[in-house]
Amino acid sequence: MLARVMLLGPPGAGKGTQAKRIVGETGLVHLSTGDILRDEVARGTELGRSAKAVMDRGELVSDELIVGMIRGRIESADKGFLLDGFPRTIAQAEALEEITPLDVAVNIQLSREEVVRRLTARRVCRSCGLIYNILFDPPAKENICDACGGELYQRDDDKQAVIENRYSVYDSLTAPLIAFYEERGLLRDVNGARSSDDIFAEIMAILRG
Repeated sequence: MLARVMLLGPPGAGKGTQAKRIVGETGLVHLSTGDILRDEVARGTELGRSAKAVMDRGELVSDELIVGMIRGRIESADKGFLLDGFPRTIAQAEALEEITPLDVAVNIQLSREEVVRRLTARRVCRSCGLIYNILFDPPAKENICDACGGELYQRDDDKQAVIENRYSVYDSLTAPLIAFYEERGLLRDVNGARSSDDIFAEIMAILRG
C-alpha cells in the first residue's frame, strides 16, 4: 500500500470527500490545509482572521505559512499521510520534496463549468456546520438543516465570482503541478465527473498498486 499520498485537482473536485474515505480505509493521517485554516478561522485566531480575508477573495495563503503548518504534521505521521490541498504551487511542491518524497500524486480531473456548478450549490448550517449540496445532497426542507433545524447559508467563498477566481488561481498556479509530478513519474489521473464510489474504487486500486 502506498503511504505518502497527495490528492491534486481543482476546487470542487471532491478531494475532501475522497480523502475521508481513503483515510477510513487505510489509516493514513489526513492532512488538509483547508481544515486547518478553517479551524483557525472558527477560533478567531490572528492567523484565522488573516486567512479568512485571503480565502474570501478566493486567493491562496502564503507558501511560507502553509509549509510551516504542514512540516510538523508530516514528520509525526508514522504510518503515512494523505495530503489534501497541499502543495498548491511549484514552490510548495519543491519545499515538500525537501521534507519527504511522495509515493503518488492522484489528480482528480474536473472542468471549470462543473466546478462552478458544484460549488455554488453548497450550503452550510449556521448552527451545527453540517454541509449540504442542493444538487446532490439537498435538505428535506429548503434552507433548513435536517439535523438541527438551523438556517442554511452560502459561504462567501462559495459564491460564483469567488469560485471563478479560485479556478483561475488554480489554473495559473496549481495546474502546473500536473506537469511537475508527471515528469517525476508520480502522477495518476482520475476522472472526477463520475460517481463518488467509482472515483474511490479507482483511487484505492492505485494505492494498492
